[in-house]
Amino acid sequence: MSQPHLVEVNRYRFSTGTLDGIRANAYANNNWPLVYILSDGDTRRAYVGETTNTLIRLNTHLKHAHKQLLTTVHLISSERFNKSATLDIESALIKYMAADGRFSLLNGNLGLVDHNYYQKDELYSQIFRETWDKLRAQGVAKYSLEAIDNSDVFKYSPYKSLSFDQRQGLIEIMRALLDPGLKNLVVEGGAGTGKSVLAIFLFKLIHSDESELNLREFSEEERELYDLLAQLKQRYIKPRMALVVPMASFRKTLEKAFRNVVGLHPKMVISPAELAKGRYDIVLVDESHRLRKRVNLGAYYGAFDKACAALGLDKHTCSEVDWVKQQADKAVFFYDSNQSIKPSDANAADFLSIKSSPETKVMTLVSQFRVQGGQHYVQFIDDLLNTSLAADEKFRSKKYEFLLFDDMSDLVTEIGLRNEQYGLARLVAGYAWKWRSQDDPSQHDIEIDGIQLYWNRTNIDWINSPSAEDEVGCIHTTQGYDLNYTGVIFGEEIRYDKESDQIVIHKDNYFDRYGKQTVKSAAELKQYILNIYRTIMLRGIKGTFVYACNADLRDYLKQHIPTYKPAVGKFTTPVAKLVPYVNAVPFYDLQAAAGSFSELQQVEHEDWVAVPQGVAVGKNLFACRVLGESMNRIIPNGATCIFRLNPGGSRNGKIVLVECADIQDGDEGSRYTVKEYESIKVDAEDGWRHQRIRLKPRSTDSGFVPIEIDGDDEYRYRVVGEFICIAD
Repeated sequence: MSQPHLVEVNRYRFSTGTLDGIRANAYANNNWPLVYILSDGDTRRAYVGETTNTLIRLNTHLKHAHKQLLTTVHLISSERFNKSATLDIESALIKYMAADGRFSLLNGNLGLVDHNYYQKDELYSQIFRETWDKLRAQGVAKYSLEAIDNSDVFKYSPYKSLSFDQRQGLIEIMRALLDPGLKNLVVEGGAGTGKSVLAIFLFKLIHSDESELNLREFSEEERELYDLLAQLKQRYIKPRMALVVPMASFRKTLEKAFRNVVGLHPKMVISPAELAKGRYDIVLVDESHRLRKRVNLGAYYGAFDKACAALGLDKHTCSEVDWVKQQADKAVFFYDSNQSIKPSDANAADFLSIKSSPETKVMTLVSQFRVQGGQHYVQFIDDLLNTSLAADEKFRSKKYEFLLFDDMSDLVTEIGLRNEQYGLARLVAGYAWKWRSQDDPSQHDIEIDGIQLYWNRTNIDWINSPSAEDEVGCIHTTQGYDLNYTGVIFGEEIRYDKESDQIVIHKDNYFDRYGKQTVKSAAELKQYILNIYRTIMLRGIKGTFVYACNADLRDYLKQHIPTYKPAVGKFTTPVAKLVPYVNAVPFYDLQAAAGSFSELQQVEHEDWVAVPQGVAVGKNLFACRVLGESMNRIIPNGATCIFRLNPGGSRNGKIVLVECADIQDGDEGSRYTVKEYESIKVDAEDGWRHQRIRLKPRSTDSGFVPIEIDGDDEYRYRVVGEFICIAD
């Protein structure tokens, strides 16, 4: 039986002449709290609001210079709505629609906070999910909530809330920009303290129309922020601003984030070399510890020298830090000395010189936003890498998974499982292996315990690339990014010496040529490598899994990191009596092939199968047997598996049961296979469409190849179910 709808989404033309039609909506006509979306498909502009007086509010918008140009209104209503709920759903829609990208938002609501109220989690989160599904059905949104949650555009959105620490930092930066006696501001903060978000927020704030700005979430600071912003706009009428990002990959990511925010433009995000083209009123430098000097630059030497010549600076003595100082009237450096990872990075002395100047203000961010283990985990990693923990002191947290693995195959499997469940789970390693596949793609780069792996095949936005989950990233493709889970591989370049109780470095096993060239001090090289591992161990939001190639290092880490234990007997023995849809689901005689598609089958309900403990039973679950080795990293040959029928939302990265109907003779049945789903899409004029679908094996046998389904043949295939777990 179908579930009753929790929410209604009704679409109307937005014009003075159609307000009478909107009066027929009982919620709109009776001052009931609701949420609305104004939009225009041609200009791709939209505005999200909430109100208890719909007709008056819409009439006001029809007199607004920009909003009157919007052509459609969607009214989102529910008998369960109250003021707290509509405020929260409005906030959530602004954040998710901004990241979805179908529309650019006119909203000036910045720093939106997630409110707590009665039945928020058990009821209103479901209402929001149903609202989003209906908006997708009506073409207002493109992507699933899960896909947006993992997108960089969402993570760096200026619509997301700022912490107290960040709000105070924002006010301090604005004060510094207004202080005629200050030229530089250094904002110090470790990995995950929200430096990038703060930089983007400031950009959006300065480029927002004051009349449209809504800072209600700032409460006590709201008045001061408005006053400071008014002064900034008076001083910088049309400010020439730039966000300098030294790393090319991360720069591309922030360009995408700027592209989806009204008032911002991707060209505001620049490389250090672009500073030579002109002066700026305000320059913000994200990841400023990665600004470079003229050491180990490889192909970048030419561009570096050309910029120095254009700026009239001595290429042998200056660094990109000097470029910023010279070309910016006001410079804001977001800095973390512990993330300097190679000899080409600007000297710490350059930043000490800036910090000691009377024209500089220094401030610090301390709140941890990335890792759910919090500041305790950050400090633990510092102490772990510097061998300063007490004997047998172990990390404990109910909020964060931090595990050491004895078997490399277990690490690969668990990261794969986390990627299935949450997305953005990646393997990342130190530079202890040569990049052989760069010259010969048939050559694997890394081999550990018989597991063969490849380095990242792209340097640009690697974590979001289609092949990332089957590759190993490095510091250069992950610094600045968030992951849900990181599988960190300590290579043979880093070991543990039992006698000295110290971590030691073996230079000959470190293969980053530009990372060790010109480094004469063993202590200096050790610090760079420790900074690399520290940085990649602070990427994971939900957890970090660790494997160490060196046995002595693994023994040392085992003293302090809980050890992974394979889930043998993870599920409880089935109870004697099976009760349909209470502790059991129907088992069908369907035999899905974990290879190519199976032989033709006609499927019948055969029996009932016990559901593992912890799995919520419903009539949308069923079981069948999976045969073959193409999914053996996750599903053993012959396993009985639980599937969810007709799954909604994004399928990318999920394991699915796919039916191929036989078009020659439908009476003969269908063929079935179980694979990991990947959709390759293209952006057409009418929105995203499938270019092809790839059904990928997850096997220890590299002989299995993906099944490619072209768009023209797509009608023959149907996703029947989404894999939940193994039942036996």
